[in-house]
Amino acid sequence: MNGSSQRSDALLETRRESLLSPPFEPLFFGDWVRAVFIHYEVDAAGLQNEVPFELDLWNGKAFVSLVAFSMRRLRPRFGGQLGELLFKPISSTRFLNVRTYVRHRNESGIYFIAEFLSNPLCVPLGPPTFGLPYRLGRLVYRHSPEAGILEGTVQVAGGSKSFSWQAALAPHVEFQPCKRETLDAFLLERYTAFTCCRNKRRCFRIWHPPWPQRSVEVAAQNEALLATTGDWINRARLIGANYSPGVSDVWMGRPERIHYPERKRRLRVFFDV
Repeated sequence: MNGSSQRSDALLETRRESLLSPPFEPLFFGDWVRAVFIHYEVDAAGLQNEVPFELDLWNGKAFVSLVAFSMRRLRPRFGGQLGELLFKPISSTRFLNVRTYVRHRNESGIYFIAEFLSNPLCVPLGPPTFGLPYRLGRLVYRHSPEAGILEGTVQVAGGSKSFSWQAALAPHVEFQPCKRETLDAFLLERYTAFTCCRNKRRCFRIWHPPWPQRSVEVAAQNEALLATTGDWINRARLIGANYSPGVSDVWMGRPERIHYPERKRRLRVFFDV
């Protein structure tokens, strides 16, 4: 068994344990609905130069995924209806997450290269709190599986660069969790996020049941927006996509600072002769 397969087994075992017993107390809850995952295989060496964490590879290959979904009912763990009411202005937004797959010590997770949001009130909150690279955009989604249509366009705020996709999905299909030890499981089932903002590294954890999903064929147009997130897109190959109706009551943990031990300084002793 090669190293990537061993890491995949360890990742899946960690996921099974976390589903039975989430290892943290949530800070927020939210519903993540109608998610389209679009996957690119990319040049590992080039991507590693753009990412401040060690890449997590699948059979030696690196990937970047775009995740287009809507968040609804973001609410704090405490405060009940009053807390939910106070969060109302930032409780709903559309996301396009540009993420890759990384490892820190013995933990696998995702690293956010960029995140485009539709709600302008949310954008300034991401960097100082979780270290999230939020950008304001115009996100128009038509994720209508009942009509067999999945399409969307994201345009950067105040600019002309955009990204669009279209996918077909047969109505009334059944959705199932990813099969074990597959590339789909590697790409979708991630429950730790790593961030880096102004050289400050953080991580936070989430928990939810496995994504109910279905593989779909996708076509991407006009990747100019992706070029604003890094050079990885210059040597990228679209390999597939998944659609999920979403998950409810997602647990979101508090951000934790990642500290690196300082290197021991070499002591020089000078003797007078």
